[in-house]
Amino acid sequence: MRVVIAEDEILLREGLGLVLDRLDFEVVGTAGDAEELLRKVSAHAPDLVITDIRMPPSHTDEGLRAAMAIRSAHHGVAVLVLSQHVQITYALELFEEGATGLGYLLKQRIMDVARFGADLRALCAGGTVLDPEVVSTMLAARRHDVAAKLTPRQQQVLVLMAKGRTNAAIGRELSISEKAVVRHASHIYDALGLANTPDDHRRVQAVLRHLAGTP
Repeated sequence: MRVVIAEDEILLREGLGLVLDRLDFEVVGTAGDAEELLRKVSAHAPDLVITDIRMPPSHTDEGLRAAMAIRSAHHGVAVLVLSQHVQITYALELFEEGATGLGYLLKQRIMDVARFGADLRALCAGGTVLDPEVVSTMLAARRHDVAAKLTPRQQQVLVLMAKGRTNAAIGRELSISEKAVVRHASHIYDALGLANTPDDHRRVQAVLRHLAGTP
């Protein structure tokens, strides 16, 4: 699969390129700022874009803005946004218009090469990837609301739901049956006031919105 990388730190950009090569992805372009990223995407028509959030010139949210522009203009391109730290507001804004082929990970996740590769392939297949630390941070911020409503096992299920896992995948990861996952999910929906839907992508957005305290 063809990839364009946007990262202003050259060592990280080169290192990410080596990781992608090891995972059998083809890096067709690299960029050091958001404007160059947009040009490279238009020129190379990649399957996947990986971009930092903070890019020159202001090092605030240029990468995020570029990611959203790519999502709007290039519907077949999967996008992974990388961040040094948990930025809940950015995550919410990124997923506002849909979650198909979209991911938000902390840069430290690159160190687990096998998991990183699986996440990238899931994105290219139209899946959703959300860093578990983002969900954990949201849970901690609203622990007085959430912990009173959910058991520890249900909180584990909630985190995996927000990562875009199917019920079958959650069952495998937690070593419980798929029927048990369905029961936990049903209780989570009831306790948190979320509409029960078979669409994992909408489920991610619903969980994000609830944990952030937005309508």
